[in-house]
Amino acid sequence: MTYAEMFNTLQPGFFDKPYIRDLPEDETFVEQIIDLHAWQEGAPVQCPSHITFGFYQGDAETLQAAVREVEDDWAQWFGKEDHVFCAFDGDKIASFCLLDSFGEADGKKVGAPGCVGTVPAYRRQGIGLRMVQLATTILQEEGYDLSWIHYTAVGHWYAKLGYKTVVTWNCKGIIE
Repeated sequence: MTYAEMFNTLQPGFFDKPYIRDLPEDETFVEQIIDLHAWQEGAPVQCPSHITFGFYQGDAETLQAAVREVEDDWAQWFGKEDHVFCAFDGDKIASFCLLDSFGEADGKKVGAPGCVGTVPAYRRQGIGLRMVQLATTILQEEGYDLSWIHYTAVGHWYAKLGYKTVVTWNCKGIIE
């Protein structure tokens, strides 16, 4: 199974969604993966030493307020029961991501750190990248075969951790 076929299996009807069809045709996005059987976390991404990481345990309103600082539309995807991994500065959320199961394709269990964001006041300090590095390790420990980055325009950022682009697409569908 090719990665394009895997993408279509994991995201059926994706290109039929109005918010995808309405994207500008000249904007491209990528899908990226890491094979978790071969991946090693390596040296920790450097970030401020007072930043801590863990699963979010607080109320949905506080989490959604932090998410809205990054992308207002994403708040709908963050509720109290979600599997949300965060970076914290004391009791403040500095960065966040959903840890999702994308299901199975080609006999592989696929997980994904999704809706990754860093609150503007905490950007450019390595916090978000360190959080994704740790989230990828969690997916590996939870027995996933692949970690999948879905629908991103910042593939170069994830590539710093070893994520490889496997599909490029625009509003019309898969380009390569």
